[in-house]
Amino acid sequence: MKKNIAVPNSQKSGTEKTSVANKAKTRAVHETDVLLIGGGIMSATLGTWLEELEPDWSITMVEQMESVAEESSNGWNNAGTGHSALMELNYTPQKADGSVSIEKAIDINEAFQISRQFWAHQVTRGVLTQPKSFINTVPHMSFVWGDDNVNFLRARYRALQKSPLFNGMRYSEDHEQIKAWAPLVMEGRDPQQKIAATRTEAGTDVNYGEITRQLINALKKRDRFSLQLNTVVRRFRRNADNSWSVTVSDANNSHEKRTIKAKFIFIGAGGAALKLLQQTKIPQAKEYAGFPVGGQFLVCENPDVVNHHLAKVYGQADVGAPPMSVPHIDTRIIDGKRVVLFGPFATFSTRFLKNGSLWDLLASTNKSNILPMLNVGLDNFDLVKYLVSQVLQKDKDRHAALRAYYPMAKKQDWRLWQAGQRVQIIKRDARIGGVLRLGTEVVSDDEGTVAALLGASPGASTAAPIMLELMEKVFKDKMQTAEWQTKIRQVVPTYGSTLTENPHLIDKTLAYTSEVLGLRHEGVREADPVPAVQTAPKAVPVKEIADIAL
Repeated sequence: MKKNIAVPNSQKSGTEKTSVANKAKTRAVHETDVLLIGGGIMSATLGTWLEELEPDWSITMVEQMESVAEESSNGWNNAGTGHSALMELNYTPQKADGSVSIEKAIDINEAFQISRQFWAHQVTRGVLTQPKSFINTVPHMSFVWGDDNVNFLRARYRALQKSPLFNGMRYSEDHEQIKAWAPLVMEGRDPQQKIAATRTEAGTDVNYGEITRQLINALKKRDRFSLQLNTVVRRFRRNADNSWSVTVSDANNSHEKRTIKAKFIFIGAGGAALKLLQQTKIPQAKEYAGFPVGGQFLVCENPDVVNHHLAKVYGQADVGAPPMSVPHIDTRIIDGKRVVLFGPFATFSTRFLKNGSLWDLLASTNKSNILPMLNVGLDNFDLVKYLVSQVLQKDKDRHAALRAYYPMAKKQDWRLWQAGQRVQIIKRDARIGGVLRLGTEVVSDDEGTVAALLGASPGASTAAPIMLELMEKVFKDKMQTAEWQTKIRQVVPTYGSTLTENPHLIDKTLAYTSEVLGLRHEGVREADPVPAVQTAPKAVPVKEIADIAL
């Protein structure tokens, strides 16, 4: 139950009475069952899950910005891709023997199907409205050139055909066919260049900021939900009953503090989650450090260019590139406007959020994680070298990179945009000191009273399954009840199933979510013929990394 408990005012007058009143205001306590820290898609998704599973629970969300979805979830701060491994080459690493592993691709695709079902369910209950405002069909393409990369794409395509999740994917090395798929990447290209591409018509572009706003707007209609904007978390204190007292203040007035008492806390504050987790002082927080990486995009709004390109075209990452730096030239639909983005270009800042503090990195560094950070720096020299080269880039370098994907690009059509900050996980390792973890991790205390989502990926496209994972970790007893199991399957009918082993269920699920979300759906089709693959030891630099965050 939510209530405000104020310290009684003594029978005093004048200045003394005012002083006591101010102290009472400072010590006011707001009680809630669940406290969500951060107004992004993760908190919005968890809040929506819990609202359906436990409608009697009270939920409070705090966000330090003036509105929700202003950081990583903002449409301009991420790639807006429905990540389902249809085109992202780093989900399918090449093994030492030259074969291609598709296990990660299957996991990511299955996770995205959960998100699609979650969003479709919210549409049917009126929580999400006008699907085209947040999700649209945009074909997903992989595009490479050069003998080694073409051979890799052949092997990748053949390997993916083993899973029915990737049925409908096309393959071609024909210049005219690829030009029909993506005219921009072929205009002005050397007709003798060896190229290859895959294309899946049923890819998606997603505005995660719009999903976040709509989910939170629906939560705001509940009596037992409270949204506190311009609110900064100052301190955590664990109570004797294992609840938490969290001191917060107005973002513009740190002196007037108030307390939120919560039974469970979720820290879904993007890059800031690490610092907040450390403030809880739970032992698990000592295992982690963070490494911030930013990104920039070139943006084109010229209708002559924008209307000539309808695809998300992902290429091959450079050696040492972090996971959010896989180059791609994308159609984006943001707040109803269609644009084309190219990038990202990695940047470095000590901020953990785009609107964060330059002291963030230093503030998160302590005696528990300083050695793991140093070890990771020494063990990832290629990454350090890559970031240095990116930071030193000039406009001409960025446009040269663009012209590798769009040879006829005109500099005047493009402007540079600073996207969001991501914080990669560095985890303490007993054997080698520290390792760079390129996925996401749900970190919680043993009692399941506080949890945080750390890391830069897999990100917003898999928010629904990530929050299921979190609930399985912190609400174990509830997740095992018939009531919760039934309700979860009403939202996600395939929960607990492995889609890749059930082609009929895949088609049924895709058909249903496509109809509700207004997306393109293609039935089963015969695979395209592919030239022979040379299974020699790998030469192409494909790194096994968890996801693309930007």
